[in-house]
Amino acid sequence: MKDLTQGSIPKHVIEMAVPMAIGMTVQTLYFMVDLYFVGRLGEVALAGVSAAGNTMFMIMALTQMLGVGTVALISHAVGRKDQADANLIFNQSLLLAAILGFTTLVGGYAGAAYYLRTIAADAATVQAGTTYLHWYLPGMALQFAAISMASALRGTGIVKPTMVVQMLTLLLNIILAPVLIAGWGTGRPLGVAGAGLASTLAITAGVILLWLYFNRLEQYVRVDPAQWRPRIAVWKRMLGIGFPAGAEFLMMFVFMAVVYWAIRDFGAAAQAGYGVGSRVMQAIFLPAMALAFSAPAVAGQNFGAQLPDRVRQTFRWTVLMSSVVMFSLTLFCQVEASVLVKGFSSDPDVVAVAAVFLGFISWNFVPTALIFTCSGLFQAMGNTWPAMLSSATRLLTFVVPVVWVSQTPTFVIEDVWILSVTAVVVQAVISYLLLRREFGRRLVFPAGHLSSL
Repeated sequence: MKDLTQGSIPKHVIEMAVPMAIGMTVQTLYFMVDLYFVGRLGEVALAGVSAAGNTMFMIMALTQMLGVGTVALISHAVGRKDQADANLIFNQSLLLAAILGFTTLVGGYAGAAYYLRTIAADAATVQAGTTYLHWYLPGMALQFAAISMASALRGTGIVKPTMVVQMLTLLLNIILAPVLIAGWGTGRPLGVAGAGLASTLAITAGVILLWLYFNRLEQYVRVDPAQWRPRIAVWKRMLGIGFPAGAEFLMMFVFMAVVYWAIRDFGAAAQAGYGVGSRVMQAIFLPAMALAFSAPAVAGQNFGAQLPDRVRQTFRWTVLMSSVVMFSLTLFCQVEASVLVKGFSSDPDVVAVAAVFLGFISWNFVPTALIFTCSGLFQAMGNTWPAMLSSATRLLTFVVPVVWVSQTPTFVIEDVWILSVTAVVVQAVISYLLLRREFGRRLVFPAGHLSSL
């Protein structure tokens, strides 16, 4: 355990952010690798895989519900030196992972084609996206087991095994993608099916490695089938903490699905360009996300130690550092956005849509850094509902206007990007105001010395 209540706050934030950035980069590269090779198959394949890939936000919503609750409760048990409770929570997390994984398979195979018919530009795009999803769904289902085991390790303060496994699975995906998608070495290209299969095989290997680690090396929390009987009370504890965090990703799935639906009449090139641009945008967000995700641990320890000034300083330093990074990336996107997307497609229409998207959406970068940091501070103080509330405001400020404007005769695709920037700015203001309120409510301790936000 590292004491974060002493010493330099920016140093603590950076030291925690580096390994998190590595882990998130690995996860992002998974999809980027597939997108790179799929881009060589043409705009229809790229549009189909991009639209289908949006379902990952649905999976991320469910894994966040599971993972955040698992980490929180196991870390609390470890702090109490209650190994029995930590083991119970871990094994109940594995049981929930199995249930969610099975539900993903059933729901995915039953609803994939319907979902894609709703948002895709044409029948060919629907076919490409459905094929990709059908081969990727087993990997999506297995991610619940991977998250359960990785979260249990994080709860006990261990992160290196998970990082090593993530790096190995990424390497395997990089090797498999050209072999299965393009047929390198085999002469039998599988196209978009190969993209889904490559990811599924890589995730399967990762789950096997984590399972072997738990059965052979892990000592504090162990796999115990005797504890797999459903414990509803434990599920309520886990989901009570994890639900708001998961709901934020669920809303991101809704937002992106609405965009794909709104721009479907502009054709496959427009959807492919948006898919590429949005994935590049997610990669650009990684520095701000890594800094923001380190804030809960730093601010959380100081909150527990009743040091309100250090909690506030954590917020200030994290916002400052992430905003400087994101502002620099905003300037780059204003000048050279096309450089970031040309590697994924040679189609000039796809590149043009993606570059224009990044040019507009880059004005979101600094407000997004503020949103991420506020979310991290809400977690640190043990109340994630305000973060979900601020995300929900985008249903009114973005989804409703987009649906309306897409039906007008003067509708152009840039209208969607402008509305997105506006909605994110509004969300950032709401997040900040909600955080001020939480500071006023929660940073009042008997011996506390409060400073203004």
